Amino acid sequence: MKRRQFLLGIVATAAAIPGCDTMSSMGAMGSSNVVSSLTSQLGVTPTQATGGVGSILAYAKDRLSPADFGTVSKALPGSDTYLKAAGDLVPGGKIDSMAGLNAAFSKLGMSPDMVGKFMPIVTDYVGKAGGDTAKNLLAAALR
Repeated sequence: MKRRQFLLGIVATAAAIPGCDTMSSMGAMGSSNVVSSLTSQLGVTPTQATGGVGSILAYAKDRLSPADFGTVSKALPGSDTYLKAAGDLVPGGKIDSMAGLNAAFSKLGMSPDMVGKFMPIVTDYVGKAGGDTAKNLLAAALR
């Protein structure tokens, strides 16, 4: 299992390298780190990681004020891309319950227990990129 995770991490990194010289900011590069973290730690595909992050963001967006969600989304470069991925899973992209979040993960081919595995990784990433305020806002929304 560790070998598979290692190989997935290498593949994800190798796929990202060609585009690095065309990226306009470190923020754009940072967005791939959460996907890389999820693929390497949980053994999910990049598509599952992207959709899962988007679903978590959509759920948080429904539970936070626009200003608070702005703080969270600024801490996660590419948040619009993640939200679009969630919109492709759920009509209108609105996830307003844990059941809806579980259903989105199911559409990605993941079991509901993966939601609980994604949340701390995404929350930690938001905290590292955006500080304690962003991390605490996201954590509160996910409770």
